[in-house]
Amino acid sequence: MPDARACRGGLSNPKLWQTRTLGGGSGTNLDDHGDLLKQLRIERGQREDDGARRPRWPWIVGAVVVLVLIAAAAAVYALRSEAVEVQVATAVAPAAAGDSAAVLQATGYVVARREATVSAQITGTLTQVLIEEGERVKKDQVLARLDDSGYKAALLAAKAQYAAAQAQAGQAQAQLDQAQHDARRLDAIAARGLVSKQAAEQARTQAATDRAALLAAQRNAQAAAANVNSAQVNFDYCTVRAPFDGVITDKAAQVGEIVSPFSAGGGFTRTGVATIVDMDSLEVDVDVNESYISRVVPNMPAEAVLDAYPDWKIPAHVIAIIPSADRSKATVKVRIAFDKKDPRIIPEMGVRVSFLEKRTGNAPPIAGVLVPKDVIAQRDGKDVVFVVGNDRAKQTPVTLGADFSDMKQVTSGLGAGAEVVKAPPADLKDGEKVQVTTGGN
Repeated sequence: MPDARACRGGLSNPKLWQTRTLGGGSGTNLDDHGDLLKQLRIERGQREDDGARRPRWPWIVGAVVVLVLIAAAAAVYALRSEAVEVQVATAVAPAAAGDSAAVLQATGYVVARREATVSAQITGTLTQVLIEEGERVKKDQVLARLDDSGYKAALLAAKAQYAAAQAQAGQAQAQLDQAQHDARRLDAIAARGLVSKQAAEQARTQAATDRAALLAAQRNAQAAAANVNSAQVNFDYCTVRAPFDGVITDKAAQVGEIVSPFSAGGGFTRTGVATIVDMDSLEVDVDVNESYISRVVPNMPAEAVLDAYPDWKIPAHVIAIIPSADRSKATVKVRIAFDKKDPRIIPEMGVRVSFLEKRTGNAPPIAGVLVPKDVIAQRDGKDVVFVVGNDRAKQTPVTLGADFSDMKQVTSGLGAGAEVVKAPPADLKDGEKVQVTTGGN
């Protein structure tokens, strides 16, 4: 059937197929039309093959991207829901109006002027350690003992040698006495001509020889006595004693360890037994900015506030201004003495010192509170601080005043006793959950 073959050969040209089928050509009929329709039908297997050949990776990539975005959003939410670790500082009020006012504030630490790491003066093995941290000790109290068997033997040997030297000196003394007696007798007999003068001279020579032997024996006895003293000192070094009254702040060695005044043994030898601090010698070292050191003078009254007890004001005064500046920090060290001693004051505590001066009755009080400079942050061009309360950081706008060394005056927006975040992170938000960690002033 030529017309049907022509139609099948022209399937790629729909217009030609339409012309030939609808035009009613002489060679076409219904059977031919049915054959053509069968050729145009797409079987199910063919459709599935076409779908299999169609690429599906764009859909897979898109699904993966969506899942990653969802996971990232969930992670960000989870992180933001966790508390941000921060350190805080306490806003403090300047000295109250009255006889004196704070002209300067500085921070520092409690230090001990009298502190010692006690060690043995010889190398030995510890057999006893008789102290613990926190224990109070008296001067010359026994802290520890070393193995003294070798030094005890050396002491006994030195004492024996000393006893032998003393015996030799006694023997030499007796010989000298006899020689002197013989010399005197022969001199008397020689004077009467009963013996020769030579015999008398020999007797005198023997006496002189025995005198020299006695002197040598006495020097040997003195050397032996010195050896006894040396052995006694080494034996006494086996007992470690407290050099002064104080408190044990560190127990550095245990029974069985080797201690030595020298660092040896590749790190296996201890150089100290314990650390003793004289609590009566505690004072404060503060660094004052050199721009404000002219405000500080010796014996100037001061007031110390420990970071551990922010409501406890301790009277103090300036001991001395160290005549040396730290050029890396542009500060000068000042020594502050406590006017009252208290067991709550311990070494290495953080402390804030207010330097006071007498005020006239017309002098206005210092307004606001003082905070460390690093608590001030900038948000939208405004000075703010983050006040911690109920485990949340509340952004609070403040008005700043004058500088007081490393402190900043806040004239409004903040009250005394408020805890504010130190060095707040740039991404810290108002109302964000925070967790206070130690280490801040």
